[in-house]
Amino acid sequence: MTAGAIDTEALGSITVTMTIDGAAVAGAATIPVINPATEEVVAQAPRASREQLDAAIAAARRAFPAWRATPLDKRRAAVRAIAEVLRANADELAALLTTEQGKPLAVARGEVDRAAMWAEGIAGIEWDERVAEDTDQHRVVVRRMPLGVVGAIVPWNFPVTLAVWKIAPALLTGNTLVLKPSPNTPLTALRIGELLRNALPAGVLNVISGGDELGPWMTSHPSFDKIAFTGSSATGKKVMASAAEHLTRVTLELGGNDAAVVLPDVDIAEVAPKLYWACFSNSAQYCLATKRLYVHADIYDELAEALAEYGRSVTVGNGMEEGVQLGPIQNRAQYEKVRGFVEESRAAGHRFVLETPVDQERGYFIGPMIVDNPPEDSRIVTEEPFGPVVPMLSFTDADDVIERVNASPYGLGGSVWGTDVEAAVAVAERIESGVVWVNEVQALSPHIPMGGHRESGIGRENGVEGVLEYTATQSLAVRK
Repeated sequence: MTAGAIDTEALGSITVTMTIDGAAVAGAATIPVINPATEEVVAQAPRASREQLDAAIAAARRAFPAWRATPLDKRRAAVRAIAEVLRANADELAALLTTEQGKPLAVARGEVDRAAMWAEGIAGIEWDERVAEDTDQHRVVVRRMPLGVVGAIVPWNFPVTLAVWKIAPALLTGNTLVLKPSPNTPLTALRIGELLRNALPAGVLNVISGGDELGPWMTSHPSFDKIAFTGSSATGKKVMASAAEHLTRVTLELGGNDAAVVLPDVDIAEVAPKLYWACFSNSAQYCLATKRLYVHADIYDELAEALAEYGRSVTVGNGMEEGVQLGPIQNRAQYEKVRGFVEESRAAGHRFVLETPVDQERGYFIGPMIVDNPPEDSRIVTEEPFGPVVPMLSFTDADDVIERVNASPYGLGGSVWGTDVEAAVAVAERIESGVVWVNEVQALSPHIPMGGHRESGIGRENGVEGVLEYTATQSLAVRK
């Protein structure tokens, strides 16, 4: 398959290969890749064997000494080259991404462009050695060393973005990598692996795909020095338990139940579209999606109507069709899970502020829905649907709403909305999560560390803090 735009009619005939030690490798078997908008099999992806996983790790291990010794400025240039490759092949990658993930084509193109920007941003991050002690007799320098071979496990909601979030800092700091995409969305990552074969030394970046068995093989493997995982909290616990056998370091970016607190002085016409997309961007398949809307009672009804009115203007459908703003749920298992939340709310008699009809005969489509003031202990409030069903809840007292927001095992993100910025910040400072926005949401940057509290994860991605997650501290002590 050559660079450039692809013929989506012929996707079923595409042959993608794994990249091990800089070479194309077919799988021991294959796994079908399904377009969630049509439920059609569009390609067969490689299914790696244990032996192929071992080969990928061995290739990364062989490449590590030379890559670690490569001057930092050359590693920076290599990470920037990744950005150039992504941009040069953005049309092709976006079409692949829409076909396997479902998001609208323009949104997929935005993800590829954002990943390129991310690689450039991470490439420019600086960190310094620190002199901890310097006397006439003794000098101690605290320095950072690469860990070795990193296993990166990427989910299906943002396959390109979240791959680059791991590739860029790992390679920048001198590590080598084995990347595993989700079996639901392997094509784009495998294609990126193919495209980068000439941009990186053999073995520095290996990309393999497989079934549900491949992730556990990786997390329990004794030869990884670090596992970087993005996914659900339930799976993250299994990753941590598996990695603990060999004390393998982990970074876990896990689930969230992010709350938005909307204060009574907001401009409703201005804030309603922002809150809608905070909830439903990427069809709410987003760890940082707003999953609980806490709205002051004084404006509750008016904001509910504004959200419903805006929601009626949004088009849900096949991401390849022009004008579509939201695509399907990515896979059948997640589709059934989200439907379960909807059916449970209906059975409990909950009213819906918004229900979005979808005019599609096939595909895993669920239009955005807002549940009107369900009980605080209902599942739609306490759990993460990871789909476009959001509860809207009323409050009158700031102390009460903060207590309700924080009464969650999660702590990934959150937001506060209000015209009085000082008052909004005072609320935001009391929210227990890794990131809190005021009058914006999901504003991310390569320079801003992101990660969760409690069951939302361990470690950080992005920023200096995220880059240094791929290093070990060494104190170099010298007696003069």
